[in-house]
Amino acid sequence: MSLTDPYAGRKPALTEPIESLRERIPGWGADLDPADRPSYPRESLDLKPEGAADGIPEQQPVHGYRERSIEHADLTPAFGTAQPLHGISGAIRRLAYDHYSEARAAHWLLLIAGDRVDVLTSTLRSFASTRPDNLLTETGIKAEVTHHGLRSRLGQKRADVVHHPLDPVIVAGPWVLGAWAGWRLVRRLRG
Repeated sequence: MSLTDPYAGRKPALTEPIESLRERIPGWGADLDPADRPSYPRESLDLKPEGAADGIPEQQPVHGYRERSIEHADLTPAFGTAQPLHGISGAIRRLAYDHYSEARAAHWLLLIAGDRVDVLTSTLRSFASTRPDNLLTETGIKAEVTHHGLRSRLGQKRADVVHHPLDPVIVAGPWVLGAWAGWRLVRRLRG
């Protein structure tokens, strides 16, 4: 493992001498001496918590592509494999991990877009099956009517009351827009 490996618990070497840093940056290194720290003498400088194992656990075997932040040199020693990347949503997520830092909004927006594409493809896949998704029950629209949804919110001083007018647009809007686009496509193909 390299010295800059974030999972090894070792800091990389300074790029310039301490004296140069102190001259250039006011207050740099004020807490280097443990006696100058507010928590002295009770602070423990032992980076290893009590009961922790020595060293890094054995690296889990990697089969194929695994998501890894570009900030890190290696994968974490253990990682999940239950949901491997697949299809268009996987390509979008791969783009986020391979090209953008976790500090960039593009990274997170691409991950959100990948999730939305995954939801859309799974919904479309369900319509092609013998048991398609039930939009009325799975979106909660039926529960709003049968289980006193609006009555449970009104008069309760709840903060979510202000977005009630937007709920139908957010929940039903994409479906109405999709139906309209499908209708236009069928009409164009016929004529």
